[in-house]
Amino acid sequence: MKLGRRRFLTLVGGVAALPAVSRLASAQAYPARPVKLIAPFPPGGSIDLTARLIGQWLSDRIGQQVVVENRPGAGGNVGSEAALSSPDDGYTLLLCSVANAISATLYDNLKYNFRDIAPVAGISRAPNVMVLHPSVPAKTVPEFIAYAKANPGKINMASSGVGTSIHMSGELFKLLTGVNMQHVPYRGSAPMLTDLLAGQVQVAFDNLQPSMPHIKAGTLRALAVTTATRSEALPELPPIADFVPGYEASTWNGVCAPKGTPAEIVQKLNQEINAGLNDPKFKARLADMGAWALPGSAADAGKLIADEVDKWAKVIRTGNIKAE
Repeated sequence: MKLGRRRFLTLVGGVAALPAVSRLASAQAYPARPVKLIAPFPPGGSIDLTARLIGQWLSDRIGQQVVVENRPGAGGNVGSEAALSSPDDGYTLLLCSVANAISATLYDNLKYNFRDIAPVAGISRAPNVMVLHPSVPAKTVPEFIAYAKANPGKINMASSGVGTSIHMSGELFKLLTGVNMQHVPYRGSAPMLTDLLAGQVQVAFDNLQPSMPHIKAGTLRALAVTTATRSEALPELPPIADFVPGYEASTWNGVCAPKGTPAEIVQKLNQEINAGLNDPKFKARLADMGAWALPGSAADAGKLIADEVDKWAKVIRTGNIKAE
C-alpha cells in the first residue's frame, strides 16, 4: 500500500511529537512516585535539618514521599554532582546552598555548572556572626577595624575550612575594609571554636547557632551579624554593613533541579515550597535554626544564585583563594 506524501508527513510529524506529548503528560501527572532530595552534607547540620524540614512539608503536600539522602564530600560537590546529573524529571532534587555558589569558582574541575541548572525556590537565609576572643580590645566593628589596621598580620582569623561560608565571610570583610588578618582554617566548627575560646585565634565569622551559647555566657564577644539586616536571634547586634558599605554575607539555601526539568514541575514545587514559607509553624521552625524564610519565584531563586556566584567569584579571585 502506498502512502500519499501528505499522509506520510502527517504520520512522521505525529511520531516526532510523541516524546514532547509524553513528557508533558508526565509533568502533569507529577509526582507519580517518591522524590529524592539530596542533602550534600552530613546529617545533623543546617543543610540536613533544612532538607528534612522541607522534605516533610512537601511529602505532606504533593502526595508522595520526599526522601532525604545525605551525600557528603568535597565541600558538598559529591552530592551536588549526583543530583544535578540525574534525569531531568523532577524525581531527584538538590538542597542547594551558598556552598554551591562558592564552589562554582573555588573548584576548577567541577563536573556540574551551578549556573546551568533549574532553580526551583529559595528556602531560608541566616546570618553568620562576627565574634572575638575577649582579649581583643574592641567593642564595635569600627574599633576592631582600627585595631586590626594598627596590628597588621597579627590577628588570626579562624574558619571551619577553606571555602566555607565562615571563611568567605571573613575574606569579604578583609576585601572591603583592607585589614590584614591571617586566615587559620580548621577541619570543622568544633575545633575552630575550641581554639577561639582559648585565645589561640582572635576572630571568626561563625555560624550563629554554635556561637550563641558562648556569646550569652560572655566567653565570646559578638560585634555584628553578616546579613544586611538584624537577626531576630540577636536583635541587639547591628549588621556589619552599617559600618562597611556593601558588606553582605549569609548562609542561604533552596531547592534546585537538573537543567531541563519541565517548567510545570518547577512551578508545582515552587508553589508548594512557598506555601510552607508562609506557614507560621514552618517559619517558627526556621526561626529556631536562626534563619528566616526566603520566599519567591523560581526566577528569584535563579537571580540569587547568579548574584552569589558573581560575588564570591570576585572574593576568591581577588584573594587568590585555593581549595584544599
